[in-house]
Amino acid sequence: MGATKSHEQNMNMTTPKERLSIILPSYNERENIIPLIKKLLNFDEIFDLELLIVDDDSSDGTSTVVKELCKADPQVRLIRRVGRSGLASAIKEGLLDATGDLAVVMDSDGQHEPSAIKDALIKLKKNNLDLVSGSRFLNDSEILGLSQRRADGSSLANKFSRISLSRNYYHLTDYMSGFLVLNLQTCLPSIYKVDVGGFKFLYELLAVSKGNLKTGEIPLRFQPRTYGDSKLDLSIFWDFLISLLHSLSFRLLPRRAISFALVGLSGVIVQLTTTTILMTMLNMSFRHSLTVSVIAAATSNYLINNALTFRSNRLSGQALLKGLMKFLLVASLPVIANISLATTFYNVVARNEFWAQLIGIVVVFVWNYAASSRFVWNTP
Repeated sequence: MGATKSHEQNMNMTTPKERLSIILPSYNERENIIPLIKKLLNFDEIFDLELLIVDDDSSDGTSTVVKELCKADPQVRLIRRVGRSGLASAIKEGLLDATGDLAVVMDSDGQHEPSAIKDALIKLKKNNLDLVSGSRFLNDSEILGLSQRRADGSSLANKFSRISLSRNYYHLTDYMSGFLVLNLQTCLPSIYKVDVGGFKFLYELLAVSKGNLKTGEIPLRFQPRTYGDSKLDLSIFWDFLISLLHSLSFRLLPRRAISFALVGLSGVIVQLTTTTILMTMLNMSFRHSLTVSVIAAATSNYLINNALTFRSNRLSGQALLKGLMKFLLVASLPVIANISLATTFYNVVARNEFWAQLIGIVVVFVWNYAASSRFVWNTP
């Protein structure tokens, strides 16, 4: 009897721990990430642990302090990304590089509590799920680190997101969550398909999986940041809008084409407004007004596209001015066509400056998108 008991104890001691990979995407989180890593290292008592810090070449020395931890502890690994950036792409790269059976994705700013990992893993295994996310909007959730304005914005974004996703995910309450626990074996086929130019990794993952993942949620206690500021800005809102339209178009239209088209709509407003002002206030002829307004609209489109559509290849300084010259050169042929078509329509078909200009604008859109993508921002 004693021999049997001793054999069982030896078996328990030699049973390998399950491999857990924790992915921490980071950008300028030097002060927040070290205390978080030290807390997460406690999970090595339960798991064969791997911590993957995917840093977007932080300017505050985040990668330097993480590198020192890597030297001291082989469980910590650093992926320093130079020449590529973005939260969704950092998460995807970390998950594809992970060696664990299970993976955790969480913010590196300390707003996600490490204790949530245990709750999510229990739910994942108990219910045989593929993915468990943390929600800020369940009854037991607490939002301590989010302003009311941002909470309202996230709630609105979730409502719009739901209508673009499979009904199999309607039970979820926070499609914008950055806290995930995944069964890597079952999720990897969908992870490979995630568009890294998207708004939020979870939303993109759910969109490309088309309802085939078994999902659940746990409540989060969303903590305030100890150091630094939120990365939320206009570009984040823009990404959400593009992701939503991309999904609603059944992901048939290229994401950048959608962004380029939306910017083009703003250019339409600039052109129509400028033409009206020049004709009514300065008494310029339609042709002369149109020439000025087309150049103004093209310049406006260029600057907005540089800030939003092609921000991963964003130009600045002298390169910005050179890019504008290239953009106007690339657009010169369709600009001439725009002016000629609009003027002909105005003089021959109908003296209506709105429809005359709209016809010219529609004709040149495809050329501008394809040519400027390749020759101005060097993207395929």
